[in-house]
Amino acid sequence: GAACPSAGQIRAAFLRFFEERHGHRRLPSAPVRPRGDPRLLFVNAGMNQFKPIFLGTVHPRSELAQHRRVVNSQKCVRAGGKHNDLEDVGRDTYHHTFFEMLGNWSFGDYFKEEACSMAWELLTEVYEIPRDRLYVTYFGGDPSLGLSADEECRDVWLRLGVPASHVLPFSLKDNFWEMGDTGPCGPCTEIHYDHVGGGRNAAALVNQGSPDVVEIWNLVFMQYSREVEGNLLPLPQHHVDTGMGLERLVTVLQNKRSNYDTDLFTPILDAIHKGCRAPRYQGLVGDADVGRVNMAYRVVADHVRTLCVCITDGVYPGFSGAELVLRRILRRAVRFCAEVLQAPPGLLASLVPTVVEVLGDAYPELTRNVNQIKDIINENEAAFLSSLERGRRIIERTVQQIKPSTNFPAEVAWSLYGSLGFPLDLIDLMLEEKGISLDSAAFNELVLEDAKRKAGGPQAGQPGSTNTQLDVHSLAQLRSSSVPATDDSPKYAYTLGQHGQYEFSPCQATVLMLYRDQSLQKEVGAGQRCGVILDRTNFYAEQGGQDSDQGYMIRLGQQDVLFPVESVHLCGGYVIHEVTAVETLRAGDQVQLFVDEAQRLACMTNHTATHLLNFALRHVLGDSAEQRGSHVTAERLRFDFDTKGHVTVEQLQQVEQVVQDLIQKNEVVHMAEVPLTLARRVQGLRAVDEGYPDPVRIVSLGVPVENVLTCDSEAAMQTSVELCCGTHLLQTGSVEDLAIISERQLVKGISRVIAVTGGQAKEAREVGQCLAMEVDSVSLRMKQRITSIPEMQNLSKEVGQLTQVVASTAMPQWQRRELQTILKALQRTANTAIKKLELQQAEKKAQILLEKYCNQPVIIDTVPADSLSILMKVVNQLCEKSPGTSVLLLSPQASGEVLCACQVSKNCLPAFSAADWAVAVCTQMEGKAGGSPIVAKGSGNARGMQGALTTALEFAQSKL
Repeated sequence: GAACPSAGQIRAAFLRFFEERHGHRRLPSAPVRPRGDPRLLFVNAGMNQFKPIFLGTVHPRSELAQHRRVVNSQKCVRAGGKHNDLEDVGRDTYHHTFFEMLGNWSFGDYFKEEACSMAWELLTEVYEIPRDRLYVTYFGGDPSLGLSADEECRDVWLRLGVPASHVLPFSLKDNFWEMGDTGPCGPCTEIHYDHVGGGRNAAALVNQGSPDVVEIWNLVFMQYSREVEGNLLPLPQHHVDTGMGLERLVTVLQNKRSNYDTDLFTPILDAIHKGCRAPRYQGLVGDADVGRVNMAYRVVADHVRTLCVCITDGVYPGFSGAELVLRRILRRAVRFCAEVLQAPPGLLASLVPTVVEVLGDAYPELTRNVNQIKDIINENEAAFLSSLERGRRIIERTVQQIKPSTNFPAEVAWSLYGSLGFPLDLIDLMLEEKGISLDSAAFNELVLEDAKRKAGGPQAGQPGSTNTQLDVHSLAQLRSSSVPATDDSPKYAYTLGQHGQYEFSPCQATVLMLYRDQSLQKEVGAGQRCGVILDRTNFYAEQGGQDSDQGYMIRLGQQDVLFPVESVHLCGGYVIHEVTAVETLRAGDQVQLFVDEAQRLACMTNHTATHLLNFALRHVLGDSAEQRGSHVTAERLRFDFDTKGHVTVEQLQQVEQVVQDLIQKNEVVHMAEVPLTLARRVQGLRAVDEGYPDPVRIVSLGVPVENVLTCDSEAAMQTSVELCCGTHLLQTGSVEDLAIISERQLVKGISRVIAVTGGQAKEAREVGQCLAMEVDSVSLRMKQRITSIPEMQNLSKEVGQLTQVVASTAMPQWQRRELQTILKALQRTANTAIKKLELQQAEKKAQILLEKYCNQPVIIDTVPADSLSILMKVVNQLCEKSPGTSVLLLSPQASGEVLCACQVSKNCLPAFSAADWAVAVCTQMEGKAGGSPIVAKGSGNARGMQGALTTALEFAQSKL
């Protein structure tokens, strides 16, 4: 009723409570695009931005390192990756792709007592939730890990007045939180709410997946670190990390049973109703939701929130990583708008102002980008709607053809996925609505086959390549039958639209001949792979180091059959399209061609960037940096060139800078075909071999081709001018950025660089900056006076792990080299420091033992030592200071292992052997040992230690 607090008031009350009553520092939400963490697609929890504090890698001088108590409301996205809620969104009333996480943190300040007490005070006194509806869980222990129950936490709750029947122990799965396979972890306590109440005891329903009893808050106590070996070590500092989903809390406080019935969603659902032809939202799920109308409402409301937040934070729908996930989210929403809600185009973008109204106060950055968000959504919607309509027809038709079977053919699904950009979950959903399922095993096989083909690159013997390489007899036959060479000039037919987007002209063609199993054919049956020769094409055939286009063709007048084009090759003037014939294909068929525009544009970007890079390398390294080869794909570019020696860090930086200057200038890319004799006159053009066609295509940056061709022009010396048949951008600005992520010598005198452009380059730089900060943080901590060996060993281990990450992560190569140099020096410093500390510790222990045994011929004893190398040093020190003494020391470890080290005085050789002594002792402890007659070491089990000491003495007495 009227007394219900709004979501805005609930969020504000949380932040105010911790800030004003409990002295927490209020921080803004981090963007949902993770900064410099390539393992994460999106920020998916409030703690992501504080990871460096938990891991102890935070830069000591950074602002982050000063925090003790913090509170915030974090924007989170869980879609794709480990936490993936996308498929479930819409089916129920509580899954979301975007949600808000309310959290309070303590970094080495308060711990269990205060954390639980604050949480209880907020829920019961500020939010006035009835105490009898709340249940708390705690960690019940795990004998296999040697962890006892968290009774400290249980006792805190009991002292706060929670009845014992509402305080429940649970196992590792529910109440032990881990950041990852290694790193900080610890027990947690969860607070659950019973929606039914009425004085009942709902303890039996906690953690049982009941919709009536739901978890609302999780308080994590980070007190351990999980090591690579799997064992747990106590953390030097204890931290608290709590997280409470705002949507779920608002549902409780507004007395609702569904998140979608709260004021976080109702304004958006109302706006959807106004903009579409569907009946009003009723909150129905499952079979009761006829035609899935209610599911559609939930999908669209959830997804438009995610789109607004992601686009604002710089994640745009795209083709890899987080961008690909966002594209799937957008396409899923568009499909439900168009097909289920029967909404006109533009509904999704029309909801943006409502989302901004709901979330804008908490996240003001949303209010600054309304028009940009709407434009991006509308652009992407328009691109998908035509494909959606075609895809729906293909599915309808295929379903009719396969009746009575309910198994949808994998190759049709593959063409929807690869050619029309249908997300797989969308295909599944559309089939599920028709009671049909996809043959997943066959589909996965096609995915693998495609991945292998891509990984193999142009050299790999691709399956079906026999259908694209015309044999000599077939070539002769085509010529004698007067089949004309393919006109492929339409591949260059594209322009820049008014908003800076590329527009590719459509292309119609006629099938002239088909090629299969090394013979020309007039007809190819359904399901067969073949080469298709057309009279004209807008597909780019693989040449000049640039990957071929992909896409599909459809027969004129038959919109619902796609013929996917997997690769395109040039042979003797004929362009051969490798196609899987979904139905019979015949010579004479009229077809319409559709190039995969995103893949083409990515290739164009990377090809133009290759020309910029070639120019920059010659500019920085001199004319001797002659091109040796290149390969351009949609993902990256590779460039091989002559080099006199190693390319230095400074030179790599200079090359990137030259490229960036050319990108900033947004130069026009001029292209023209000219007679070969004219092209040969261009000054500064690299050697023109005989392999070029006549006329030849010239690509010139910033200078029109006719100016380059004048007799006395030196334009080709000052800018990039190359002979090239590839497809290029029309202006250099679209490259956005270029980062060289690898440079190595292939053989003496030839270097290979690999570079990425656009968003990938930006990401590589961000990752590089973050890793540089981590390295900086380690070197600062290394300079502090560390006297503890385990602490120094942890630092050394951290340096080792960082070294691996720096070596294997995509980042600017100049920065990788710089960091590798620093890390190498740090590793040496750490190793030296550990040796020094071990020596000091060994000296102290040896001194104590010397005083205790005072020049006796044999010393046998147990001493505490952190490692075998320390134990060995103690033995060495003793023998140095007392040359006539033979020494054997055992050191029991916390793990139950016993370390053994011994050294025999030279006076006792050869009768007395250190190796035999160690073997005798370690065998007694069911262990192993080895060494030389003078020194030996080994280990065994603590159970046999007493017997081992006796054996050691008896062995020594028998030999002396």
